[in-house]
Amino acid sequence: MRRHLIAGNWKMNLNGEQAVDLATAVASLAKTEHADVVICPPAVYLDQVLEAVRAVRLIGKDFSIGAQNVSDQPNGALTGEISVAMLEDLGVSYVILGHSERRQYLHETDAVVNAKLRAVLGSSLIPIVCVGETLTEREQGETLAVVRRQVAGAFSGIPAELAQKAELAYEPVWAIGTGKTATPEQAQEVHGDLRKLMGEQYNDQLAATVRILYGGSVKADNAADLMSKPDIDGALVGGASLQAETFLKIIAAARP
Repeated sequence: MRRHLIAGNWKMNLNGEQAVDLATAVASLAKTEHADVVICPPAVYLDQVLEAVRAVRLIGKDFSIGAQNVSDQPNGALTGEISVAMLEDLGVSYVILGHSERRQYLHETDAVVNAKLRAVLGSSLIPIVCVGETLTEREQGETLAVVRRQVAGAFSGIPAELAQKAELAYEPVWAIGTGKTATPEQAQEVHGDLRKLMGEQYNDQLAATVRILYGGSVKADNAADLMSKPDIDGALVGGASLQAETFLKIIAAARP
């Protein structure tokens, strides 16, 4: 049985005091018997959040801190970028790659995601690789083709022994920040196809063990129904992760 993973993506929100307060509340109260939890604050607050969480609980497999992005380069004249080694030095455990907002607004391509994934898989960090279609692509019946192309591109040339370290997240672009959510059945269809694809690209064992999260307007009142589906292994939570009470309810919705 794949253990659920609940990831909170705070995006470009909160100030330092608010980030510390939220991290402290979640870390103090999160029940992780049935799910691993990771919170991903803005990069400028990673150090403060790590310190705050360490004050109330151990950071480890069941509760971790993640980054929202990373460079594919180890170092150099890249103003404003953050390297894998820098995140490791802080004590970060996860990093989100290929989020649709970065694809849409910062023009990240499948090739860029692939380069970042290669850099991350050579480190101790665990990547959460995001894929998802736009509303137009869904209406044109292209959903499965789009997410298959994105997964194939992200994992191009990466061997199974490295690919098995990655987590996936299906996040339909039309459901992010809109209040619209894929039905559990719609999400399960895509998750099942993604698992099949990982089996085709690699092997059945990897496909059976990879965790595939759902992201896109996940809330306390729909999390349980989404995560009851056999191929939905948790949630990548955006706005709802900014309220401790709501995020804790989503964590509690993880199946035993």
